[in-house]
Amino acid sequence: MRAIWRGAVSFGLVSIGVRVYSATEEKDIRFHQVHRTDGGRIKYKRVCSIDGEEVSYDDIAKGYDIGGGEMVILTDEDFAELPLSTSHAIDVLEFVPAEQVDPILYNKAYFLEPDGAAAKPYVLLRDALTDSERVAIVKVALRQREQLATLRVREGVLLLNTMLWPDEIRRPDFGFLDEDIKVRPPELAMASSLIDSMAGEFEPDVFTDDYRTALQEVIDAKVEGREVVQPEEVEEAPAAAVDLMAALRASVDRARAARGEEPAGAGAGQPTPISSAKSAKAAAAKKATGAKKAAGKSAEKSTGAKKTGGTKKAAKSGTAKKAPAKKAAPKKAPRKSA
Repeated sequence: MRAIWRGAVSFGLVSIGVRVYSATEEKDIRFHQVHRTDGGRIKYKRVCSIDGEEVSYDDIAKGYDIGGGEMVILTDEDFAELPLSTSHAIDVLEFVPAEQVDPILYNKAYFLEPDGAAAKPYVLLRDALTDSERVAIVKVALRQREQLATLRVREGVLLLNTMLWPDEIRRPDFGFLDEDIKVRPPELAMASSLIDSMAGEFEPDVFTDDYRTALQEVIDAKVEGREVVQPEEVEEAPAAAVDLMAALRASVDRARAARGEEPAGAGAGQPTPISSAKSAKAAAAKKATGAKKAAGKSAEKSTGAKKTGGTKKAAKSGTAKKAPAKKAAPKKAPRKSA
């Protein structure tokens, strides 16, 4: 890794020299814009919108649009004169419980490495933070911008997390927040059961970027001159409209089945919204099955009666027809003796 910044952590009267490194890196696959026919790179010229001439980097400054077509131009000298007292320091302001920092404030993460002979005060601050179970709120100037940040310990290293300022967080303004939406207790209980059935320990290594993997496979295939055959995806039939409770119940059962557990409510001593619903459903099914069986028995009785009547008639007619067969029996006797 290459250090992107050097400075010092000011911890009371203690100064700890540090080098700052980016703690994360994006793994996105990057592309260039090219000409479709010959693969040539597409280049863009920096052209002035007023005189139409190409402008070099040395002649480019920063401009702030104040509206009405007017622009305030700021030079490097203007930025250099800004009062950044923390330009080369990470000033510790206070120590707070980590749970009091809303994760939405976090922006970028950086590792801090002790610089030179600062290893002992570095380790001292690291161990003190670990024992206190708090994080340090600091101010730091990175890339000509003063930022709020936290210092905490991760895997034995001080981690600097820059944060957004409170006025940079948007407030949600959605219509449903003003509506009086009621959630029934059974629905809430079922949703809680679904959460419990899907509970687990977060292990980030088990999750993968399937899109990036597939895209890399396409690129490798292009390089090797082979064709990528993607497996056909079976489109699921659109699910029929169900009510919220039915959807929650089915979700709970599916989550439990995925874990190899019994369906919700199975073997439970106390009735739950899930077991009660399933019991009612089973009772209705049992009642319907009983009705079908009763109807089947009645049909069998009537069919049996018809068969009995038919059999008796057949017996009578069969007896009359069997008389000639007895007379013909003596004709077969000589064959057996022969």
